[in-house]
Amino acid sequence: MRIDILTVMPEALESPLHCSIVQRAQDKGLVEIVVHNLRDWSLRKHRKVDDYAFSGEAGMVMQIEPVDRCIEALKAQRDYDDVIFTSPDGELLTQPLANRLSLARNLIILCGHYKGVDFRIREHLVTREISIGDYVLTGGELPAAVIADAVVRLIPGAIGDEQSALNDSFQDNLLEAPIYTRPADYKGWRVPDILLSGNEAAIAEWKMQQALERTRRLRPNLLDNA
Repeated sequence: MRIDILTVMPEALESPLHCSIVQRAQDKGLVEIVVHNLRDWSLRKHRKVDDYAFSGEAGMVMQIEPVDRCIEALKAQRDYDDVIFTSPDGELLTQPLANRLSLARNLIILCGHYKGVDFRIREHLVTREISIGDYVLTGGELPAAVIADAVVRLIPGAIGDEQSALNDSFQDNLLEAPIYTRPADYKGWRVPDILLSGNEAAIAEWKMQQALERTRRLRPNLLDNA
């Protein structure tokens, strides 16, 4: 897989994309993540990529030209499954969506910035808009890193124990059951006896019951699709 991220703040992506599972997946050759500075595609003085809105609304707007020129150059080199725009009013990022995106060969992620982007970008250049929540951030770099992380960890080989990813919360529209490790007794706070029993069938049933109970209590809306 290859992920190209278009941004006006490439430095905001340096740390999230170069640590832990995402870095190991790149080291293994499972994914290539390339960050592009949109200012490099600007033809304006001082590499500007924004301008005032025609409506007179406060705030600057990202221009279409540098975005179009960058995407056009990338598409001339390879085909892309999706051109994703990070937007607070986009489709909510969910585990099923991350699962689908992990099957792609090539993705472009455009990071929003300023007041917004020229709407023609959304009308003609973008194929999917994704939000990580109902709130507004300074830019789309953090959402882009979140999307990349959620997708990359699902690529076969990215995680040592692939079964671990399949058992994550939201994979089956249920929250994950409680998990524990040693010591079994700490300050009188004991690990549930069932987990120490060695009875795999009973443990699996306990985990399912716990997952259902936690989901019912914390995220009951998920049970509609469970």
